[in-house]
Amino acid sequence: MINLSEAIETNKMIQDENLDVRTITMGVSLLDCADSSLETCCANIYAKLLSCAGRLVKTGEAISRDFGIPIVNKRVSITPAAIVGASCCKRPEDYVEIARTLDRAACELGVNFLGGFSAVVAKGMTPADELLIRSIPEAMAATERICSSVNVGSTKTGIDMDAVRLMGEIVKATAERTKDADSLGCAKLVVLCNAPDDNPFMAGAFHGVSEGDAVINVGVSGPGVVKYALEQVRGADFETLCETIKKTAFKITRVGQLVAQEASKRLGVPFGIIDLSLAPTPAVGDSVADILKEIGLAHPGAPGTTAALALLNDQVKKGGVMASSYVGGLSGAFIPVSEDQGMIDAVEAGALTIEKLEAMTCVCSVGLDMIAIPGATSAATIAGIIADEAAIGMVNQKTTAVRIIPVIGKDVGESVEFGGLLGHAPVMPVNSFDCERFVARRGRIPAPIHSFKN
Repeated sequence: MINLSEAIETNKMIQDENLDVRTITMGVSLLDCADSSLETCCANIYAKLLSCAGRLVKTGEAISRDFGIPIVNKRVSITPAAIVGASCCKRPEDYVEIARTLDRAACELGVNFLGGFSAVVAKGMTPADELLIRSIPEAMAATERICSSVNVGSTKTGIDMDAVRLMGEIVKATAERTKDADSLGCAKLVVLCNAPDDNPFMAGAFHGVSEGDAVINVGVSGPGVVKYALEQVRGADFETLCETIKKTAFKITRVGQLVAQEASKRLGVPFGIIDLSLAPTPAVGDSVADILKEIGLAHPGAPGTTAALALLNDQVKKGGVMASSYVGGLSGAFIPVSEDQGMIDAVEAGALTIEKLEAMTCVCSVGLDMIAIPGATSAATIAGIIADEAAIGMVNQKTTAVRIIPVIGKDVGESVEFGGLLGHAPVMPVNSFDCERFVARRGRIPAPIHSFKN
């Protein structure tokens, strides 16, 4: 039970410290929608989504009104579309038609994003997987609310370098196909290693084949709350610092647990997981970078940044695990550059580089996220960046990802405006030395020795 003082404290978090439920995401299995006819498959997909998720947005709005808790996004994730369309899709254009169907359903449902236009190819690509991957540039250009992801590796299987090389080309092609919108299609496309089945956060969300027919996952975010709590213990020792973060994460997660259970009950859909992620927004006071500065850094990127981020990530997870029996997804601290004003400031001050961001991803959630790079960057260089990040995830047994945006027509020193939660970003330099011969090799990077646990 929540007592009066806790209720007042939670209300203050919401009103003054940017606490919100970042997303209610309904995962929906589309395995029963598969058919040898593309037309029938698309009709099945549309009907299943409207049947399962038709009340999602209104229910989220009602919970927000009843409890006074802002719920920013209502989203849907689906079974990886490469699997759903395998029987009927014979060319990339067929998968684009599935993407259009998904987009129509998302618009009808009123959700802001639908994730799962995805392929899981950690050990190899089926013909269907490759067709979906090759359809991504056109699918991202032809839709408004669809997010795409490709998982190219895991600790158990190694890294599929054929898929990595192909994704370098696909990211570049997606940028070209959406260049009139500052290559926005790449902001809806992420390449992962060790992707979780239950991630509610876009662009990497999909409904894993190990999940039930439908499930409710909730993502909670509260960078502003953590920063405010740390301001009250400014200058204290590390033990006090850690305890403060942990206790704050506990309180934030309890808010998410309340929303998740209520949504599950009202929708008649099982509760899946709470993902407690300190996911920033462009709003002032809602920044992971500002937490790092409160811990004691002049800017993210300064010496000590990786240690401070490791501390933050660990205490967030410890507090969240104590607050809910079902913490999952990507829980921890996100560092998307364009979505965090403090990170943007650090880049513009010269404190933060892609190389330092890569080091930081060893200890935080996800990876190189929402980073704008010069549009002239080669597909091989992008593939090399993906390979580096996948290797960090594979060896460290964690989820890592790359959501990088080669902005066609722009170079270092310029900036790009994506709008909304996607924010804006300075174009960052990338290493100019070539890796073409490395990414041109065929086959897989084997799994590390510590993967053999059976």
